[in-house]
Amino acid sequence: MMQRNGGIVGNTGQPWVLRRVRLTWLSFMLFFILVFFPLIAHYYLTTIDEAGGPDKRIFGPRPGGELCEAKHVQDLCRIRESVSEELLQLEAKRQELNGEIARLNLRIEACKRSIDSAKQDLLQLKNVISQTEHSYKELMAQNQPKLSLPVRLLPDKDDPGYPPPKSAQNCHLHTCFDYARCPLTSGFPVYVYDTGSYPWGEKLDPLVKQAFASSVKSSVYVTDNPNIACLYIVLVGEIQESPSSPPASPLDLEKQLKALPYWRSDGHNHLLVHLLRKSLTQNFLYNVSTGRAAVAQSTFFERQYREGFDMVVSPLVHALSEPNFLEVPPQVPVKRKYLFTFQGEKVESLRSSLLEAPPQSFEEEMEGDPPADYDDRIIGTLKAVQDSHLDQVLVEFTCKNQPKPSLPTEWALCGEREDRLEVLKVSTFALVISPGDGQLVASAGCSMRLFEALEVGAIPVVLGDHSKLPYHHLIRWSEAVIMVPKPRITELHFLLRSISDNDLLAMRRQGRFLWETYFSTSESIFSTILASVRTSIQIPAAPIREEPAQEIPHKAGKLAGTDANMADNGDLDLGPVEVEPPYASPRFLRNFTYTAADVYRTWNRAPGPFHLFPHTPLDPVLPSEAKFLGSGTGFRPIGGGSGGSGKEFQAALGGNVPREQFTVVMLTYEREEVLMNSLERLNGLPYLNKVVVVWNSPKPPSDDLLWPDIGLPIVVVHTEKNSLNNRFLPWDAVETEAILSIDDDAHLRHDEIMFGFRVWREARDRIVGFPGRFHAWDVNHQSWLYNSNYSCELSMVLTGAAFFHKYYAYLYSYVMPQAIRDMVDEYINCEDIAMNFLVSHITRKPPIKVTSRWTFRCPGCPQALSHDDSHFHERHKCINFFVKVYGYMPLLYTQFRVDSVLFKTRLPHDKTKCFKFI
Repeated sequence: MMQRNGGIVGNTGQPWVLRRVRLTWLSFMLFFILVFFPLIAHYYLTTIDEAGGPDKRIFGPRPGGELCEAKHVQDLCRIRESVSEELLQLEAKRQELNGEIARLNLRIEACKRSIDSAKQDLLQLKNVISQTEHSYKELMAQNQPKLSLPVRLLPDKDDPGYPPPKSAQNCHLHTCFDYARCPLTSGFPVYVYDTGSYPWGEKLDPLVKQAFASSVKSSVYVTDNPNIACLYIVLVGEIQESPSSPPASPLDLEKQLKALPYWRSDGHNHLLVHLLRKSLTQNFLYNVSTGRAAVAQSTFFERQYREGFDMVVSPLVHALSEPNFLEVPPQVPVKRKYLFTFQGEKVESLRSSLLEAPPQSFEEEMEGDPPADYDDRIIGTLKAVQDSHLDQVLVEFTCKNQPKPSLPTEWALCGEREDRLEVLKVSTFALVISPGDGQLVASAGCSMRLFEALEVGAIPVVLGDHSKLPYHHLIRWSEAVIMVPKPRITELHFLLRSISDNDLLAMRRQGRFLWETYFSTSESIFSTILASVRTSIQIPAAPIREEPAQEIPHKAGKLAGTDANMADNGDLDLGPVEVEPPYASPRFLRNFTYTAADVYRTWNRAPGPFHLFPHTPLDPVLPSEAKFLGSGTGFRPIGGGSGGSGKEFQAALGGNVPREQFTVVMLTYEREEVLMNSLERLNGLPYLNKVVVVWNSPKPPSDDLLWPDIGLPIVVVHTEKNSLNNRFLPWDAVETEAILSIDDDAHLRHDEIMFGFRVWREARDRIVGFPGRFHAWDVNHQSWLYNSNYSCELSMVLTGAAFFHKYYAYLYSYVMPQAIRDMVDEYINCEDIAMNFLVSHITRKPPIKVTSRWTFRCPGCPQALSHDDSHFHERHKCINFFVKVYGYMPLLYTQFRVDSVLFKTRLPHDKTKCFKFI
């Protein structure tokens, strides 16, 4: 067992030693392989190419890219070649850029030298311009020296005045009026005595006093300072009849007049006004020495009236009430039921000739002694016309009821006023027979008949050429009244039948204008009296006030961009563009040469259709911007120069004003985003002076609202109330004559706007715009309709995108009947129709439509009020109401449209002919 164990030990120890020897050998072999083999391989590889020669190289660089035949190295080779090529290209580009930089540096140096030279030239030009302006001012100072205003002469209260004229009949303006107190630049201040400051003031009719006081408050000429007054007005009638207080004697009344505070011994520059409300008025100034004071009343005897000094005025029928236009009959049809009518009775000096046959002829009677009273012959002739039944006439020489009190030899009125008006409404002509006594040159009864006839559209026929009609020295009554001498009574029927319908309608419109402007209300009567005196002494009227623009502060944002579609003007060239500063139209300065010229034109105009201020210098106060001449001739040219004589049509803007701009008036209501977009579209618009935004909402714009900067002033105007009439207020911020009225959602291109401006400059008295509309007669309902369908005819141009003269803004706001503006406020609609009615009524011309546009709304804008169904129903009602106010349909149809034929056509510069296309 021991051997077995020992043998086991010995047998097992020998394999362990062997394994250890193997491990040592393996470690040595691994060390040799890892260390010495790479060294040997490196040495071999570095020497093998040298031993084999250059043609037998294996690992070194070989010609022809033999090394690249290896597939895994080809990609690296391609990358290296690409990088090398790019490096070569970049190097070439760098050299090219260096050359370009060098050339640009040379150009920069050249530009700097050019700029320095241009600055020197500009400086020299500025010096030349400065010297030219200085020379121009010197020439103007030599030719037109500045004159100082005349010194106002203000006499003291105790001024003795001039020696009185030899007789009252010799009193004229040059002998009895003190011109020194009324300089041309005084503004015509008028002082009105308080009715409580003189004894008979308490006896005046309360209605007359109240109406007179209301008119005084509304006048722009009245002053509270008597020391600077040019004219002093005393209300002397109408006196209430009272048995307890008999009228004062002429001597007492004369003493009371001399006791007035500013009478100054002779009453120069005083006007005694006697207003009546009845057909019979007290002529208590008869046989009263009024000194140098003028008298204004409705009744005058020949020995009392001083021609050119005293004034025949109209009666005060509507003392405190406005005329009801709905009760006034329409002016069409021209011919009415009766050819002429007369109702009256002459209580005194009336021969019983109703049953007598008229003499054979006036010629036979005139061979002997002339008749003592032509009224008898008038009665017989008119009765014969009535009995002949050639025309339906109505003549009544005996009142059914008690006639109204009247003066001797005067025809008294019959019945009540309402009954007389009903007869006149169906009368083509209304006879007004002058008093039989030739010494009575003006009577209250004739004035009342004349007033009532004009009120209802009956053309007055005055029998008797010795009568003085109201304001006869200034109003051309022949265009509204037929004056027939009494000896021609036998020819009256033939004369009335020979007048054409067009002339009848023109006379009726003229009479309606005279009644509305000068006689209808107490304010118009008082204004007419002042205008008559002011015109006689040649003092220009005060301008109508402009509406003060209460601006809303706003913040301007970033500079607005220019839409290429909106500002694409192509080759359009309309003349010089004034950018900085904005160039406004030359304001119309009412100098006194023009005033004299206006008076001349007043008396020398050819008869024509209805005008706003037809054939009379009694113009209501006019705006300072322009003066409308009427007669369908448009506006007086403001400024000199020629539009385009001898030039290409593209080189001139048109019209006779070489430099002119327009103002955009934009009405908006709580649509801020739409408004901002519309304002941005105006950026870069030529000839735009400024933009007036009429903020019609009671809610002010947001404080954080950023308004676009379009390079021109944007004036945001605050309004007192939400009214569409605010669109046409004559804002003082508007300094140009041309106004582009545009809605806040209107979408017009710049070339379209400029084309419309160009057309307007050649038709300044018209509305020139884009969307056209027309009116039509509804046979079934016997009324007028508003139509917006496409048509070959049009009679209106919507003012949502239209040009008009600022003058019409004054007329719309201050002259047009208030009833029209009230209806616009009631419906919140129809302001554009009202403006078209006004302009057509004044000019008797239709508007002008430009381009083929029928709509102008922007796509995607919020829905407007015009999309409502009730919008068109309201416009139907507006048209019919406006027709009642005007008495006829003033809108006129036209098929004329101005399009841009050759508008952008380029013409050679050597072609200077004027092309005219018909």
